[in-house]
Amino acid sequence: MSKIKQAKNALLESLFSTKPYKIGIALSGGGIKGMCHAGVLKALEEEGIKPDIISGVSAGAIVGALYADGYSPDEIADIFEHVEFRKMTKLQVPDGGFFRTERFEKYLGSKLRAKTFEDLKIPLRIVATNLDKGESTVFSSGKLLSVIMASSTIPILFSPRKINGENYVDGGVLKNFPVSIIRDECENLIGINASPLVADEYKKSILNIAMRTYHFMFKANSLADKELCDFLIEPIDVENYDTFETEKSREIFDLGYKTARKMIDKRKRNLKMTKN
Repeated sequence: MSKIKQAKNALLESLFSTKPYKIGIALSGGGIKGMCHAGVLKALEEEGIKPDIISGVSAGAIVGALYADGYSPDEIADIFEHVEFRKMTKLQVPDGGFFRTERFEKYLGSKLRAKTFEDLKIPLRIVATNLDKGESTVFSSGKLLSVIMASSTIPILFSPRKINGENYVDGGVLKNFPVSIIRDECENLIGINASPLVADEYKKSILNIAMRTYHFMFKANSLADKELCDFLIEPIDVENYDTFETEKSREIFDLGYKTARKMIDKRKRNLKMTKN
């Protein structure tokens, strides 16, 4: 097919598009590595690109909610710069999980201005895993904080969260990259994946082995969603950081920003060459 014909088809498609949103952004899970999402969002903003809808899982749900709540990427980075895993969690006698997360929930709740999905400035979809039914659930209305916490509840480490009488855990168990849940609603979809599939070195502690096992599972269920992106931004070097290495949040933010800037600039150069 010639480039002229392709351009005509693209134009016709855009003219007759019935999709409600022009730009959607999907944010994966990834623990503190999800801070790269905020860095990428900053680079996109510099190009005048802002989402009309956001989907998020786990760390992506946290960053997505704050961004949809009106916080700038730099403000999101500031919020998490001094967050420490040990101070935000408390070891407990195992009761569905080894750590309590009330401190982090209180901290996040104090930062969120929106109390419900309806209060947000940008529509948001959050994925959590219904542990009772063994299925993904997409939330888009009602109370916000409880859903964010449910989507971020890593099994075994944290106790399941109850919503409407049912138990929920990390959305990444079944869908760590929530592209498909908004794909049909968006003309263009940008995916930011903070959990690239890389078999790197790891420490042989119980926590690191558990997290590595979860990560392989989360990454494997992201493969199909990666193919659905119009533009995929995947900061590979983010795998050099541990999931709970919270003291490196600013570094991870900068990594996301630099990766996105390189990819955007490369794409712009390629488009310029094509036009010439």
